[in-house]
Amino acid sequence: MSSSNVNHLSQPCIYGHSISSHTERKFRLMKWLAKLFKGSGRGASNGRYPQLIGEEQAMWREPSRSLDNQSRAENEEMDHAIALSLAEDARKPNGYRRHSNRDDELARALQERLNVSSYPPYKPPQFYPRGIGICGGCNHEIGYGQYLTCMGAFWHPQCFRCHSCHQPITESEFSLSGSDPYHKSCYRELHHPKCDVCHKFIPINRAGLIEYRAHPFWNQKYCPSHEQDKTARCCSCERLESRTTTYVSLEDGRSLCLECLDSAVMDTGDCQPLYHAIRDYYEGMNMKLDQQIPMLLVERQALNEAMEGEKDGPHHMPETRGLCLSEEQTVTSIHRKPKIGMSFIPDMKTQRQKLTRKCEVTAILVLYGLPRLLTGSILAHELMHGWLRLKDYRNLSPEVEEGICQVLSHMWLESEVMPGSRSMPSTSMATSSSSYTSSTSKKVGKSDIEKKLGEFFMHQIVHDSSPAYGEGFRAAYSAVNRYGLRRTLEHIRLTGYFPV
Repeated sequence: MSSSNVNHLSQPCIYGHSISSHTERKFRLMKWLAKLFKGSGRGASNGRYPQLIGEEQAMWREPSRSLDNQSRAENEEMDHAIALSLAEDARKPNGYRRHSNRDDELARALQERLNVSSYPPYKPPQFYPRGIGICGGCNHEIGYGQYLTCMGAFWHPQCFRCHSCHQPITESEFSLSGSDPYHKSCYRELHHPKCDVCHKFIPINRAGLIEYRAHPFWNQKYCPSHEQDKTARCCSCERLESRTTTYVSLEDGRSLCLECLDSAVMDTGDCQPLYHAIRDYYEGMNMKLDQQIPMLLVERQALNEAMEGEKDGPHHMPETRGLCLSEEQTVTSIHRKPKIGMSFIPDMKTQRQKLTRKCEVTAILVLYGLPRLLTGSILAHELMHGWLRLKDYRNLSPEVEEGICQVLSHMWLESEVMPGSRSMPSTSMATSSSSYTSSTSKKVGKSDIEKKLGEFFMHQIVHDSSPAYGEGFRAAYSAVNRYGLRRTLEHIRLTGYFPV
């Protein structure tokens, strides 16, 4: 589970006017008249200040102008007083228009005549003189007209723009990333993760965090709800089915993505060349299997029934994909490849087959419908079980037996995915045939997705958390890397443990 915070904080942006000195004179007169009328409050909208509500806010303000509900006669008297004051002021020479006692007398006279009741004094909005500052966008001086104060700077309204779409930000709220402002919608498109399954924005939980699930290898991000809403998951690569794709349903209830289906091994006959190639791989490492061990591809139910019939041996949960039988059993195998429909696989032919024990190993069973590289890694693992039993390795602990089998599976995958590299770091196993390469391994011409699948199957082996398969593999790999495969196997035969 991953999560991230959604938190965009900044200063509020305040919108204002820059004015001339003549306008200031007019404003002073309005201040005296405000004392006269004691401010009804309806014209004081400029006294409000913005409040932060958890997101970036841009508060766009202009000085508001509203008329009170006085009578027409009172308005005419007020207009007349203003006109007389301005006319008298205009007759004075420049530089001598200063505030006088007559101004106050005029204000007191009008107040007494109208007999207005007393209210708290009106606090006017703050105005700034011309040349207030330099625009943070165009780097030119803020002149007359509207301006914006935000993020510690002054802006022309048309210069305060989104860092993504480069259009002016006119909304009352915006998002901030570092020192770059964004429209909230642009920021969401750029930074809010989308679900790879439903392709919607991943929702925010009650704590205000973006909570999602992510596959450790494929980095597929998805809403937590898809783990409970029966969204199909590929039985091979573990990816969830996207709403824009369709997975194939196998008859035993498993789902298979189209990329894994492309190289899937569907019946016993198709698997025989791969099985013989892996036997040759063992022989190339001087580990020839002296007995011909039967190999069958089976359904999930047949594999589970065969597993229950075995007396010993750990099995990888939650699902077993392969099994090395040592008991005589009758199993149902996939006899003929099923047809592939639009979203399901019909007409699969099976047959019952009795397996008799002619040696220490009765047969190797592998789950059908898996990609070639995964099927091969399972065969390499189960063949190692057979080799150990045929070579009389007795009473091994699950960690030792499963661990060394996982090493052989990983070695084979490595030789397929990275044919130019050695299958193991140590060369102490080297023989005249140690560089053997199977002519049927199809190392040339693998698609990128098949190579990626091979890397994923290797990743699964390396990062397995189970005691037998995970810890066992890491202990076995360390021993083989240090002492070589031959010395490690000989130490296991003599002591039952890995060399340290």
